[in-house]
Amino acid sequence: MSDAVLRVPGPGLAFVRRWSFDLLHGAAVMLLVGVIVLPILWILLTAFKLPRDVYSLDAALFFQPTLENLVTVFAHPWNLGGKIINSLLVAGGTVLLAIPMATTAAYAFSRFEFPLKKFLFLLVIASQFIPAAVVVLPYFLMFKAYGLLDTRIALVLVNLSIVLPYAVWMIKGFLDAVPLEIEESAMVDGAPRWRVLAEIVVPAAWPGIVTAAVFSFTLTWNEFLFALILGKQHALTLPIGLIGFRTERGDLWELMAAGGLLITLPMFLISLMVQKHFVGSLTAGSVR
Repeated sequence: MSDAVLRVPGPGLAFVRRWSFDLLHGAAVMLLVGVIVLPILWILLTAFKLPRDVYSLDAALFFQPTLENLVTVFAHPWNLGGKIINSLLVAGGTVLLAIPMATTAAYAFSRFEFPLKKFLFLLVIASQFIPAAVVVLPYFLMFKAYGLLDTRIALVLVNLSIVLPYAVWMIKGFLDAVPLEIEESAMVDGAPRWRVLAEIVVPAAWPGIVTAAVFSFTLTWNEFLFALILGKQHALTLPIGLIGFRTERGDLWELMAAGGLLITLPMFLISLMVQKHFVGSLTAGSVR
């Protein structure tokens, strides 16, 4: 009995263990925050530096800020303004087409029974695991044959193949959480299927649909490989525009950072606007 009592850790040892755990936990959190925040902070600071300050350690944090870089990237020969418009049109067009298609497809997988249903849904999900480099050549040859190379239409069609499987999978999870009895009650009262989908199912699954739309926009906005191969001059997007800042005198880091700021800013603003929908999607998706 006495030996067992002696082996019980005292309050001092428990305090040391808890203090050590809190210290390690805090260090891990600080490390994670540093890994995430430091690159963003570096881009933010470099975007407002003069070229002479980019390579100066003395001007790492304290320097004379300038807006010259943000003005220069819109001038010749960089012309990021046109590339921003292309990115907005391609990403916006992709989302406008993908979300209605994904919602109706997800509703069919969620509510109807048909032959090879599980196989087809698995096929939709499996298509996301195909590397982009494998299918870029067939897309290139197909669009070349139909005269669609270097067009926004080609980029929208390609990006649809990227975001649709993900959107169908995500939205289906939220539609499965919508009680079937609600739809049955509405149809018993005479409501047609399309009205049930538009007025009952879509509002109930709205957080998940918004989340799928945001992720679809983000994937399309940041897409690089297809835009590089299929765009030559008129359909170049913003990520491709950053390549132009590699010149004979080296990498123009100040201009590249200004372009990177233009890429990340819309994503930051969108995340702020739809933050409540993200929270709703996490809670709604967990309730069945």
